[in-house]
Amino acid sequence: MTSRKSLTLIGNYALLIVLGLLFALPFLYTLYTSVLHLEDVNKWAGLSKWSFANYQLFFTNDAYNVPKWLVNTIVITALVILGNFIINPMVGFALAKLDFPGKNLIYWIVVASMMVPYHMILIPVYVNVAHLGWLNSVLGLTVPFLYQCLYIFMLRQFFMSIPNEFIEAARIDGLTKMGAFWRIVFPLAKSSLITMSILAFSGTWNSYLIPSTFTSDPAKYVLVVGLNSVKDQFFENTPLIMSGVVLTTLPILIFFFIFQKQYIEGISSSGVKG
Repeated sequence: MTSRKSLTLIGNYALLIVLGLLFALPFLYTLYTSVLHLEDVNKWAGLSKWSFANYQLFFTNDAYNVPKWLVNTIVITALVILGNFIINPMVGFALAKLDFPGKNLIYWIVVASMMVPYHMILIPVYVNVAHLGWLNSVLGLTVPFLYQCLYIFMLRQFFMSIPNEFIEAARIDGLTKMGAFWRIVFPLAKSSLITMSILAFSGTWNSYLIPSTFTSDPAKYVLVVGLNSVKDQFFENTPLIMSGVVLTTLPILIFFFIFQKQYIEGISSSGVKG
Protein backbone atom coordinates (compact mmCIF):
# COMPACT_ATOMS: atom_id res chain seq x y z
CA MET A 1 0.00 0.00 0.00
CA THR A 2 2.82 2.39 0.95
CA SER A 3 4.65 1.64 -2.26
CA ARG A 4 1.50 2.32 -4.31
CA LYS A 5 1.04 5.66 -2.56
CA SER A 6 4.67 6.54 -3.23
CA LEU A 7 4.31 5.72 -6.93
CA THR A 8 1.12 7.79 -7.12
CA LEU A 9 2.87 10.71 -5.44
CA ILE A 10 5.86 10.45 -7.79
CA GLY A 11 3.51 10.28 -10.78
CA ASN A 12 1.62 13.36 -9.61
CA TYR A 13 4.82 15.33 -9.12
CA ALA A 14 6.14 14.21 -12.51
CA LEU A 15 2.92 15.33 -14.18
CA LEU A 16 3.06 18.70 -12.42
CA ILE A 17 6.70 19.18 -13.48
CA VAL A 18 5.87 18.38 -17.12
CA LEU A 19 2.87 20.74 -17.10
CA GLY A 20 4.95 23.44 -15.40
CA LEU A 21 7.64 23.16 -18.06
CA LEU A 22 5.04 23.32 -20.83
CA PHE A 23 3.57 26.52 -19.38
CA ALA A 24 7.06 27.96 -18.81
CA LEU A 25 8.28 27.08 -22.31
CA PRO A 26 7.12 30.32 -24.00
CA PHE A 27 8.90 32.45 -21.39
CA LEU A 28 12.03 30.28 -21.53
CA TYR A 29 12.06 30.69 -25.32
CA THR A 30 11.68 34.44 -24.90
CA LEU A 31 14.51 34.54 -22.36
CA TYR A 32 16.75 32.44 -24.60
CA THR A 33 16.03 34.52 -27.72
CA SER A 34 16.71 37.77 -25.85
CA VAL A 35 20.39 36.86 -25.39
CA LEU A 36 20.99 35.91 -29.02
CA HIS A 37 22.27 37.85 -31.99
CA LEU A 38 19.84 38.35 -34.85
CA GLU A 39 21.54 35.78 -37.08
CA ASP A 40 21.18 33.07 -34.39
CA VAL A 41 17.41 33.35 -33.96
CA ASN A 42 15.57 30.01 -34.31
CA LYS A 43 18.86 28.17 -34.02
CA TRP A 44 20.53 26.41 -31.12
CA ALA A 45 23.39 28.66 -30.02
CA GLY A 46 25.89 27.69 -27.35
CA LEU A 47 26.77 29.79 -24.31
CA SER A 48 29.66 31.33 -26.19
CA LYS A 49 27.18 33.06 -28.52
CA TRP A 50 24.95 34.41 -25.78
CA SER A 51 25.13 38.12 -25.13
CA PHE A 52 23.40 40.75 -23.01
CA ALA A 53 24.01 43.37 -25.68
CA ASN A 54 20.27 43.84 -26.25
CA TYR A 55 19.69 44.70 -22.60
CA GLN A 56 22.75 46.95 -22.57
CA LEU A 57 21.42 48.75 -25.64
CA PHE A 58 18.14 49.48 -23.89
CA PHE A 59 19.84 51.00 -20.86
CA THR A 60 22.65 52.89 -22.59
CA ASN A 61 20.98 54.30 -25.70
CA ASP A 62 19.35 57.65 -24.88
CA ALA A 63 16.89 57.21 -27.75
CA TYR A 64 15.05 54.50 -25.81
CA ASN A 65 15.05 56.17 -22.35
CA VAL A 66 14.38 52.83 -20.66
CA PRO A 67 15.73 53.95 -17.25
CA LYS A 68 13.21 56.82 -17.21
CA TRP A 69 10.38 54.55 -18.33
CA LEU A 70 11.33 52.05 -15.63
CA VAL A 71 11.30 54.71 -12.92
CA ASN A 72 7.90 55.96 -14.14
CA THR A 73 6.51 52.43 -13.99
CA ILE A 74 7.88 51.77 -10.51
CA VAL A 75 6.47 55.04 -9.13
CA ILE A 76 3.03 54.59 -10.70
CA THR A 77 2.79 50.92 -9.68
CA ALA A 78 3.85 51.67 -6.10
CA LEU A 79 1.31 54.49 -5.74
CA VAL A 80 -1.53 52.40 -7.17
CA ILE A 81 -0.74 49.48 -4.87
CA LEU A 82 -0.48 51.82 -1.86
CA GLY A 83 -3.84 53.40 -2.65
CA ASN A 84 -5.50 50.03 -3.09
CA PHE A 85 -3.84 48.79 0.09
CA ILE A 86 -5.49 51.58 2.10
CA ILE A 87 -8.81 52.36 0.39
CA ASN A 88 -10.05 48.89 -0.60
CA PRO A 89 -9.78 47.31 2.89
CA MET A 90 -11.52 50.29 4.48
CA VAL A 91 -14.44 50.12 2.04
CA GLY A 92 -14.61 46.33 2.28
CA PHE A 93 -14.68 46.51 6.08
CA ALA A 94 -17.42 49.15 6.04
CA LEU A 95 -19.57 47.04 3.71
CA ALA A 96 -18.97 43.90 5.77
CA LYS A 97 -19.17 45.07 9.38
CA LEU A 98 -20.67 48.56 9.67
CA ASP A 99 -24.32 49.60 9.51
CA PHE A 100 -25.17 52.81 7.69
CA PRO A 101 -27.92 54.07 5.34
CA GLY A 102 -27.52 52.89 1.75
CA LYS A 103 -25.06 50.13 2.60
CA ASN A 104 -26.78 47.46 0.50
CA LEU A 105 -27.22 49.87 -2.41
CA ILE A 106 -23.52 50.74 -2.37
CA TYR A 107 -22.61 47.06 -2.20
CA TRP A 108 -24.70 46.21 -5.26
CA ILE A 109 -23.27 49.21 -7.12
CA VAL A 110 -19.79 47.80 -6.41
CA VAL A 111 -20.87 44.36 -7.65
CA ALA A 112 -22.50 45.83 -10.77
CA SER A 113 -19.39 47.90 -11.52
CA MET A 114 -17.36 44.70 -11.70
CA MET A 115 -19.43 43.63 -14.69
CA VAL A 116 -18.71 46.76 -16.76
CA PRO A 117 -15.69 46.43 -19.11
CA TYR A 118 -13.27 49.28 -18.53
CA HIS A 119 -13.24 50.05 -22.26
CA MET A 120 -16.83 51.31 -21.89
CA ILE A 121 -15.88 54.04 -19.41
CA LEU A 122 -12.46 54.86 -20.84
CA ILE A 123 -13.68 57.94 -22.73
CA PRO A 124 -15.50 59.52 -19.73
CA VAL A 125 -12.46 58.88 -17.54
CA TYR A 126 -10.18 60.40 -20.20
CA VAL A 127 -12.42 63.50 -20.45
CA ASN A 128 -12.35 63.97 -16.66
CA VAL A 129 -8.58 63.48 -16.50
CA ALA A 130 -8.12 65.98 -19.34
CA HIS A 131 -10.38 68.56 -17.64
CA LEU A 132 -8.32 68.23 -14.46
CA GLY A 133 -5.12 68.79 -16.44
CA TRP A 134 -3.74 65.39 -15.47
CA LEU A 135 -2.78 64.11 -18.93
CA ASN A 136 0.93 63.26 -19.18
CA SER A 137 1.19 63.21 -15.38
CA VAL A 138 1.50 60.72 -12.54
CA LEU A 139 -1.85 61.88 -11.15
CA GLY A 140 -3.71 60.87 -14.29
CA LEU A 141 -2.23 57.36 -14.18
CA THR A 142 -2.77 56.78 -10.46
CA VAL A 143 -5.70 58.70 -8.90
CA PRO A 144 -8.50 57.03 -10.96
CA PHE A 145 -7.08 53.60 -10.04
CA LEU A 146 -6.43 53.94 -6.31
CA TYR A 147 -9.34 51.59 -5.68
CA GLN A 148 -10.81 48.66 -7.59
CA CYS A 149 -14.32 47.24 -7.17
CA LEU A 150 -13.06 43.68 -7.60
CA TYR A 151 -10.66 44.03 -4.67
CA ILE A 152 -13.31 45.74 -2.54
CA PHE A 153 -15.63 42.80 -3.15
CA MET A 154 -12.86 40.29 -2.45
CA LEU A 155 -11.91 41.92 0.86
CA ARG A 156 -15.54 42.37 1.87
CA GLN A 157 -16.03 38.63 1.44
CA PHE A 158 -13.04 37.97 3.69
CA PHE A 159 -14.13 40.43 6.38
CA MET A 160 -17.56 38.79 6.47
CA SER A 161 -15.85 35.65 7.77
CA ILE A 162 -14.31 37.42 10.78
CA PRO A 163 -16.45 36.93 13.93
CA ASN A 164 -18.09 40.10 15.23
CA GLU A 165 -16.91 39.13 18.70
CA PHE A 166 -13.35 40.14 17.75
CA ILE A 167 -14.49 43.67 17.00
CA GLU A 168 -16.78 43.85 20.04
CA ALA A 169 -13.93 42.74 22.31
CA ALA A 170 -11.72 45.44 20.84
CA ARG A 171 -14.43 48.06 21.42
CA ILE A 172 -14.79 46.94 25.05
CA ASP A 173 -11.03 47.41 25.46
CA GLY A 174 -11.49 51.03 24.40
CA LEU A 175 -10.70 50.98 20.69
CA THR A 176 -12.77 52.97 18.22
CA LYS A 177 -14.21 51.29 15.15
CA MET A 178 -11.23 52.51 13.11
CA GLY A 179 -8.86 51.39 15.85
CA ALA A 180 -10.44 47.92 15.84
CA PHE A 181 -10.10 47.82 12.08
CA TRP A 182 -6.44 48.80 11.89
CA ARG A 183 -5.24 46.88 14.96
CA ILE A 184 -7.41 43.74 14.85
CA VAL A 185 -9.10 43.19 11.49
CA PHE A 186 -6.52 44.57 9.07
CA PRO A 187 -3.65 42.27 10.23
CA LEU A 188 -5.95 39.24 9.88
CA ALA A 189 -6.39 40.04 6.17
CA LYS A 190 -2.69 39.58 5.36
CA SER A 191 -3.20 36.81 2.79
CA SER A 192 -6.06 38.62 1.05
CA LEU A 193 -4.08 41.87 0.98
CA ILE A 194 -1.06 40.17 -0.56
CA THR A 195 -3.33 38.52 -3.16
CA MET A 196 -4.78 41.95 -3.98
CA SER A 197 -1.27 43.44 -4.17
CA ILE A 198 -0.09 40.78 -6.63
CA LEU A 199 -3.11 41.32 -8.87
CA ALA A 200 -2.76 45.12 -8.65
CA PHE A 201 0.98 44.90 -9.35
CA SER A 202 0.46 42.70 -12.39
CA GLY A 203 -2.39 44.80 -13.75
CA THR A 204 -0.60 48.12 -13.29
CA TRP A 205 2.88 47.05 -14.37
CA ASN A 206 1.60 45.45 -17.56
CA SER A 207 -1.08 48.06 -18.32
CA TYR A 208 -0.88 49.39 -21.86
CA LEU A 209 -4.31 50.79 -22.76
CA ILE A 210 -4.50 53.42 -19.99
CA PRO A 211 -0.91 54.76 -20.15
CA SER A 212 -0.92 54.85 -23.95
CA THR A 213 -4.21 56.79 -23.90
CA PHE A 214 -3.34 59.23 -21.12
CA THR A 215 0.27 59.98 -22.14
CA SER A 216 1.74 61.31 -25.36
CA ASP A 217 5.08 62.62 -24.08
CA PRO A 218 7.80 59.92 -24.45
CA ALA A 219 9.39 61.14 -21.21
CA LYS A 220 6.18 60.23 -19.37
CA TYR A 221 5.84 56.75 -20.86
CA VAL A 222 5.73 53.69 -18.66
CA LEU A 223 7.89 50.72 -19.58
CA VAL A 224 5.27 48.79 -21.57
CA VAL A 225 4.31 51.79 -23.70
CA GLY A 226 7.93 52.80 -24.26
CA LEU A 227 9.03 49.30 -25.25
CA ASN A 228 6.08 49.00 -27.62
CA SER A 229 7.30 52.15 -29.38
CA VAL A 230 10.70 50.48 -29.72
CA LYS A 231 8.99 47.35 -31.07
CA ASP A 232 7.35 49.41 -33.79
CA GLN A 233 10.76 50.73 -34.85
CA PHE A 234 12.59 47.38 -34.69
CA PHE A 235 9.87 44.83 -35.43
CA GLU A 236 12.37 42.71 -37.39
CA ASN A 237 14.92 42.62 -34.55
CA THR A 238 13.46 39.67 -32.64
CA PRO A 239 16.14 39.45 -29.89
CA LEU A 240 15.72 43.14 -29.05
CA ILE A 241 11.94 42.76 -28.85
CA MET A 242 12.26 39.64 -26.70
CA SER A 243 14.58 41.42 -24.28
CA GLY A 244 11.89 44.06 -23.88
CA VAL A 245 9.33 41.34 -23.13
CA VAL A 246 11.63 39.92 -20.45
CA LEU A 247 12.05 43.35 -18.87
CA THR A 248 8.29 43.74 -18.53
CA THR A 249 7.56 40.16 -17.43
CA LEU A 250 10.40 39.32 -15.03
CA PRO A 251 9.41 41.72 -12.20
CA ILE A 252 5.90 40.22 -12.10
CA LEU A 253 7.30 36.68 -11.88
CA ILE A 254 9.67 37.68 -9.09
CA PHE A 255 6.88 39.46 -7.17
CA PHE A 256 4.61 36.42 -7.54
CA PHE A 257 7.22 33.86 -6.48
CA ILE A 258 8.02 35.87 -3.35
CA PHE A 259 4.37 35.97 -2.25
CA GLN A 260 2.92 32.87 -3.94
CA LYS A 261 2.05 31.10 -0.66
CA GLN A 262 0.06 34.06 0.64
CA TYR A 263 -1.52 34.50 -2.80
CA ILE A 264 -2.92 30.95 -2.76
CA GLU A 265 -4.14 31.39 0.82
CA GLY A 266 -5.80 34.69 -0.11
CA ILE A 267 -7.60 33.20 -3.11
CA SER A 268 -8.86 30.35 -0.93
CA SER A 269 -10.13 32.62 1.85
CA SER A 270 -11.64 35.48 -0.14
CA GLY A 271 -13.72 34.08 -2.93
CA VAL A 272 -16.64 32.15 -1.55
CA LYS A 273 -17.47 33.39 1.92
CA GLY A 274 -20.23 35.80 2.88
